[in-house]
Amino acid sequence: MPSDDYGRIDGWRDELTEWRRDFHRHPELAFEEERTAQIVTERLRSFGIDEVHHGIAKTGVVATIRAGSSDRSVALRADMDALPIHEQNQFGHCSTAPGKMHACGHDGHTAMLLGAARYLAQTRNFDGTVQLIFQPAEEKDGGAGVMVREGLFERFPADQVFGLHNFPGVPTGAFATNSGPFMAAIDQFEIEIRGRGTHGAWPHSGIDPIVAASQVVLGLQTLVSRNVDPRRRAVVSVTMSHAGDAFNVIPETAYLAGGVRSFLREVQETLELGLERVVHGVCAAHGASAKVDYERYYPATVNAPRETEEMTAAARSMGWSVDDGMEPLMGSDDFAFLAEERPGSFMMIGNGDSEMLHTPRYDFNDDLLTIGAKYWARLAENQLS
Repeated sequence: MPSDDYGRIDGWRDELTEWRRDFHRHPELAFEEERTAQIVTERLRSFGIDEVHHGIAKTGVVATIRAGSSDRSVALRADMDALPIHEQNQFGHCSTAPGKMHACGHDGHTAMLLGAARYLAQTRNFDGTVQLIFQPAEEKDGGAGVMVREGLFERFPADQVFGLHNFPGVPTGAFATNSGPFMAAIDQFEIEIRGRGTHGAWPHSGIDPIVAASQVVLGLQTLVSRNVDPRRRAVVSVTMSHAGDAFNVIPETAYLAGGVRSFLREVQETLELGLERVVHGVCAAHGASAKVDYERYYPATVNAPRETEEMTAAARSMGWSVDDGMEPLMGSDDFAFLAEERPGSFMMIGNGDSEMLHTPRYDFNDDLLTIGAKYWARLAENQLS
């Protein structure tokens, strides 16, 4: 049965805080997490965990803790990478790497799972196997997908996989999730529109790609409102636009890029086909041509009902509140690749009244470190009791 010896984790609060703040001071971008991964590996081994593997998906780390005789297994996942953001905070643990920042709390996620690893390695009050996944490149290029393609679950079998992410606006230490679609799929597009350049004084002698691009942007705003059932969520955003280098020259090309978010595959299909149709149709009407590169980047994160119920039960068994009807989020997370391979669930833990994720003044709430470590320990013990 799960133990109640979680008080020892409270005694590690200062250590966990220093670990987290050290990660924050030294952020590393996707697949560059060499220092972070080395520290994670050294700490895991110092806890007495013999099975620690470094180098999955270049910088990923997986540790295996066994106890008892059962062949049951669970996987717990934390992400390690930072974002290309210039930090604007002024506290003592600010980023020392210009243009890089832990603006999503992955420093805290890593520290929480390290705390749980230390506890589970000491107590081993479970019957089965716990796989601890320290994943690179969540923010870019889908490190979870790379780990899966490199044989993550063949090398480190798991019956279930669980993820935990901090979330500003949810009360500190409270939890929130739901069953079913929870975080959106993200697709990316790049559009190159080619016209015919000319002098700005004689627009009639060329084909203006900027006018065509402007109409494309407006046309894409109708993809959701006039092509998707209003009961189904979706977002199309043009987030980059560039054309021209001089005030008196109509350029040859214009460039657009952005993202498409949805939860259902049929909506993904509708939006991808619709985007191609709008781009080529508008450009043809202007006498221009277009090239569209469309990539399905991360799938939707869909929480399995049983695993969601078990995550919720673990939090409530510790006396913490859980909102199990949280509205699905239009943000994305590559935990989705893991949940496509094994039954899994993803839950938010409240970061309190903090700045929002992916902003230059965000910081992870250190009060969550012991809460998150205890939660991971309880969940593992519950699943393998």
